[in-house]
Amino acid sequence: QLPTGLYKKVLVIMHDCILPYMNEPTLMIDFLTVAYGIGGAISLLALNGLFILIHQHNLEYPDFYKKLYSLLDPSIYHVKYRARFFHLTDLFLSSSHLPAYLVAAFIKRLARLALTAPPEALLMVIPFLCNLFRRHPACRVLVHRPGGPEDMSEDPYIMEEEEPSESRALQSSLWEIQALQNHYHPDVAKAAAVLNQTLSEMEDDISGLLELSGYELFDKEVKKKAADVPLEFEQVRGLFGKKNDIFAEHFTLD
Repeated sequence: QLPTGLYKKVLVIMHDCILPYMNEPTLMIDFLTVAYGIGGAISLLALNGLFILIHQHNLEYPDFYKKLYSLLDPSIYHVKYRARFFHLTDLFLSSSHLPAYLVAAFIKRLARLALTAPPEALLMVIPFLCNLFRRHPACRVLVHRPGGPEDMSEDPYIMEEEEPSESRALQSSLWEIQALQNHYHPDVAKAAAVLNQTLSEMEDDISGLLELSGYELFDKEVKKKAADVPLEFEQVRGLFGKKNDIFAEHFTLD
């Protein structure tokens, strides 16, 4: 049992300063799986080490995706390790062999949590969701369901369900994206509107968006050059400003 602060310090350097220098990295399986089960930021940080063990040392982690799904809560859009988490989640969901119900559950949960996310996180997660649709075409029914959310009396998706297969995400519709299309930030509304069109085959590069901060967004808006506003150039004549107005014959403006 380690103090929380020490846990975080160890897990941050586990993947590049500890595992590569061990003769038997598999000795860290128990430590990382226990850390992954703790929850919160510690679970997010344990993902890096688990990723190496799964891909390079054939670690089989039962219910791995169920646990990853459970980590999706409102805090993921606000934590300091957001970029690390979404980078690894992108890798874990990159396989085309994943079942459609599983990917649909991740898409739906991320979209629901996006309703309360800050703009800088939304500009990252919307392209992230678009990439998932490109990799898993069977999930596009969430966007192109006949009738859309208008024909649903209620959303069949069960947000509180911990098991992705039981969440009924694939029977739902992605009405959350329609809500984001009316977002107060114009860049977010523009990004969300992309899903109204046919997605290109090329995936979006989200690497430059993972570290995007609110300060950078604000700084970009402040430095944006305002477009020239056209001004009235026609001289006002007459009472109502029209050239051939009958009032111009009888009234003048001094």
